[in-house]
Amino acid sequence: MKRYLRLYLHFLRFSFSKAMEFRLDFSFRILMDIIYYIVNILFFKVLFSHTSIVAGWNEQQMMVFISSYLLVDAITMTVFSSNMWWLPYQINKGELDYHLIRPVSALFFLSLKEFSANSFLNLVIASGIFAYSLLSYQETFSALELLLFIALLINGALIYYCCQMLMILPVFWTQSARGFMDLFFSMGIVMERPDRIFKGWLRIIFTIILPFTLIASFPARLFLERFSWPTFFHLSAVSIGLWIVMLFIWKMGLRNYSSASS
Repeated sequence: MKRYLRLYLHFLRFSFSKAMEFRLDFSFRILMDIIYYIVNILFFKVLFSHTSIVAGWNEQQMMVFISSYLLVDAITMTVFSSNMWWLPYQINKGELDYHLIRPVSALFFLSLKEFSANSFLNLVIASGIFAYSLLSYQETFSALELLLFIALLINGALIYYCCQMLMILPVFWTQSARGFMDLFFSMGIVMERPDRIFKGWLRIIFTIILPFTLIASFPARLFLERFSWPTFFHLSAVSIGLWIVMLFIWKMGLRNYSSASS
């Protein structure tokens, strides 16, 4: 464990030093994410100018939910996004050899090597929006409830990572994962909507098969409403199941992988 922690600290130092070499790109990406935050908040502000309740939540509750998925998005953009972008190219070109021979987990290396330093500042901003929404929330909550909420949002970031990996890993058998990734980003907007707006077969898809509603909406519901053990166990079961399926397909993909020296 200590070896992996030291390795990740090296990833951080390298990523920040590299980001400082391209300051225009660094600043532009920060500006893009800030605009993304403003647009998302204004979207729901417009909705609440016409109604007092959306999907069973008032404006304060909805703000907690909005800040939740903004925080998860910032975590995934900071920790995983750059790595996910390059992974299909490395698989396609047979460039995994360099990582597979290392004395550490190849999945760890490929998933966490590129830390987005510019997105880290946006993570700080998203954390500030999250903190403000909780301070503005008029209902009382305990420290334990807050810690559980944050833990479930971190779990939501891992669900997002697993879903994205499941869309990338078919590249082991196909020429490109572009179609799968287009599907992923099209479906990803579901994370930004309360789960109660989905009914019937759509709800089944987005809570079990492509569980985007488990990323932020379910954690927010457990925090804002009465805690539900069945909901908690459903979230846990799907998270664990996704992780197991992702690891299984990853190992299958490695057995099918053709290295650059093949």
